[in-house]
Amino acid sequence: MSNLSQDSIPHGFRFAAGKAGLKASGRPDLALIVADAPASAAAVFTANRVTAAPLIVDKEHLKATGGRVRVVAINAGNANCAAGAAGLAAARATCTAAAETFACRAEEVFPSSTGIIGVPLPAEKIAAVLPDLAGQLGSDITHFHDAARAILTTDTVEKLACARVESAGHVVRVAAFGKGSGMIHPQLAPHATMLVYVLTDAEIDPADLKTYLGSAVEVSFNRISVDGDTSTNDTVLLLASGASGVRIGTGDAAFAEALREVCTSLARQVVADGEGLTHVVELRIQGAASDADALRVAKAIAHSPLVKTAWAGCDPNWGRLMAAIGYSGAAIDPDRIDIDFGGLAICRDGGRAPCFDEAAAHHYISQREFAIAIELHQGSGACVFWTTDLTHEYIHINADYST
Repeated sequence: MSNLSQDSIPHGFRFAAGKAGLKASGRPDLALIVADAPASAAAVFTANRVTAAPLIVDKEHLKATGGRVRVVAINAGNANCAAGAAGLAAARATCTAAAETFACRAEEVFPSSTGIIGVPLPAEKIAAVLPDLAGQLGSDITHFHDAARAILTTDTVEKLACARVESAGHVVRVAAFGKGSGMIHPQLAPHATMLVYVLTDAEIDPADLKTYLGSAVEVSFNRISVDGDTSTNDTVLLLASGASGVRIGTGDAAFAEALREVCTSLARQVVADGEGLTHVVELRIQGAASDADALRVAKAIAHSPLVKTAWAGCDPNWGRLMAAIGYSGAAIDPDRIDIDFGGLAICRDGGRAPCFDEAAAHHYISQREFAIAIELHQGSGACVFWTTDLTHEYIHINADYST
C-alpha cells in the first residue's frame, strides 16, 4: 500500500465537489466522479430489505448498460430512503440532469446518497449546481480529496487508499475513497451509511470486475462492524477506465491482491473512525468448524453490548466473550476454548488461564487498538474481523443526529 500522491490517481477519471444545500452545516455535499468514456463497472449493495432509492436505480442502470458507468453523483445530507415514489423520482431526476450536463445516457449515471432517512431529496438543488461542477472537474489529487470530503457525514476524517500493480512494464493504479462512521455493519450482496468508490485505470470486463470485487469485499467490508446496524444505502462501486492500456483478465493474482489491500485499508479506516469510539479491536477467530462459523463467533462478539461496554471501560471481562461464543450458533466445545489478549493467556480449555494476570490484561486493553485471539479447536475455519467499543459519546452522536 502506497501513500496517496498525484501519480496514485487512476487515469481516465475527473472529480469535482460542491454545495447543493443539502447539509444543514452548509459544507460541500455533492461529489462527482466522471469517466472520460463509459467505464466498466461492478457494484455490491446492502442486504437490508429497506433499500434507498438510488440503489434501486443503480441496479436498473447497471443491467441496462451491461455494466457501464460514465458519471457517479454522490450527495450527502439526505439518504433518499423511505421516501416512496418521490424518492425514486428524485434519483431518476438526478440522473436525467447529470446526463444532460455530461452528454451521456441517463442509464450511465450512478447516483448515491447518504444522510437522514425519511426526508424527501430535493433533486432540483442537485440539478442546479451540476453545470457549475462540470466546469470545475479535474483529475489532480486536490479534486480527488475534494470529492472524498464532500461525501462525509458524521465522519471525522477522509477515507483514502491506493495501490499500484506492475504489468508488462506498465503501471496499473487502484485508488479509492469512502465514508462511514456509524450505522456500520455492511452485509453486502451478492454475498450513518458506508459508501466506497474504487477506481482503476486497468481495462477489465464488467463480468471479471464483478468477480474481483466480490472476493475483495468478502474479506474487507464484510468483516467490519461498529454498531451492528446495516445501513439502507451501503454501496461499494468499482470502476475500470482502461486508460492505462493494460488489459487484465480473470485470475490476475497481483491485481486481486492490490484490490484487497485497498478495500481492507478503507474498511479498517471506517472502523477506526467509528462514532464515539475509544478502542478499535481486531478479532482473530481460529480453529472453527468452518470459516462461516468463525464469522458467526466474530459477529456475536462484535455485536454484544456487554462485550463492547466492557471494552469501553478497559474491563478484561473475558466471561462476556465466552457467553457470546456460546450463543453465536457456531459449533463449539466449551471445554476446549482458548482466549488470548495480544500475547497474554486469558482462558485455557474453557476456564481461567493458570497464568491469568488481570492487571496486565487491563493494561493491554487500555490501548486504543488491541487484538483478541480465540481458538475453538473445532477445525480449520478462521476469520479476521474489526470492530469497536460502545461509549457514551456514541449515544450522544446518534441521539442528536437528526436535530
